Amino acid sequence: MSKFASRAALAGLLLTGLLAAAPRPAAAAEATLRFAHFWPAVAGTHKDLFQVWADAVERDSGRRIAVEIYPSATLVKPPAQYDAVKTRIADMTATVLGYTANRFPLSQVVEVPGLVRDAAHGSCILQSLYDEGLIAGEFADTHPLFLFTHGPGQIHTRDRRIAAPSDFAGLRIRRPTTLVGTLLERLGAQPVGMAAPESYQAMQRGVIDGVALPWEGALVFRLNELATRHTEVGGLYTLAFAVTMNKDVYASLPDDLKAVIDRHSGRAWSARAAAVFDDLDVKGRAAAEAAGHDIVTVPGGIDNPDWKPVLDGTVETYLQALEAKGLPARAVHARAVELAAGCP
Repeated sequence: MSKFASRAALAGLLLTGLLAAAPRPAAAAEATLRFAHFWPAVAGTHKDLFQVWADAVERDSGRRIAVEIYPSATLVKPPAQYDAVKTRIADMTATVLGYTANRFPLSQVVEVPGLVRDAAHGSCILQSLYDEGLIAGEFADTHPLFLFTHGPGQIHTRDRRIAAPSDFAGLRIRRPTTLVGTLLERLGAQPVGMAAPESYQAMQRGVIDGVALPWEGALVFRLNELATRHTEVGGLYTLAFAVTMNKDVYASLPDDLKAVIDRHSGRAWSARAAAVFDDLDVKGRAAAEAAGHDIVTVPGGIDNPDWKPVLDGTVETYLQALEAKGLPARAVHARAVELAAGCP
């Protein structure tokens, strides 16, 4: 063998050894889930909840499931996110149920005044209603993973201090759902429907005078930069959310991967979502305090005599409207009240 051939043979052996020792790329995932939501990628909601869920599913599946998250409504706008999952524009979403108007009337019973104390409490109620089958029929066209609520909704305004319902007169207030819009109308405000991510620009341009959001939303969507006056009415309202998946996508998974999704569904993840939202509520309020904002805490909350007639009337109006459509709203609300007494 010539000297050059020997060197070539040696180089070949060395290259073979290096290739054998080098880490091999991971095998391609068997399923890739496109997960759409509207919270910013920098928000704790994304980083501490949805990304944590995605990482847990990928790890538990041995990387056979990949999750691609599309935050900030980059894949589909908030009002269309639920339908986007149904039609498989997205494989799954986390969204506000009330953004799809009139689709989830019984699920939105948890939104009425006087029911929910915080996100942990509301999420326990909502997930339990689903697990007991009382609202499951509203999700027949997707595969829900877990349901949750945010903490108590508050009122955040740019200029006017709100201490009583009469202070709402003439104010244009962002409302997240039609139910909350009815509440704001009864309080004397002019509700303006829009998704949370649109609120900052709308207030900055003077389209609205304030927003209905929990402290979490005021922080995550930067409303604390514009709204310097805040009103807390304990139990004013909350919002119902779902993380849900396309039915055909779920059905197409092999049984062991379905089991992975199942392990990352239900009550445990509902509670984890609630913990993130309750923590962000604390941070949102602390940020307003640190900035020296004016925070009004209504004495007695929803039982305050100036507020109670309006709030009680909102509940009754909502239940009457659903009953008139043949929906068992009073039975679902009654069970929600029972659950509220037992949920932590």
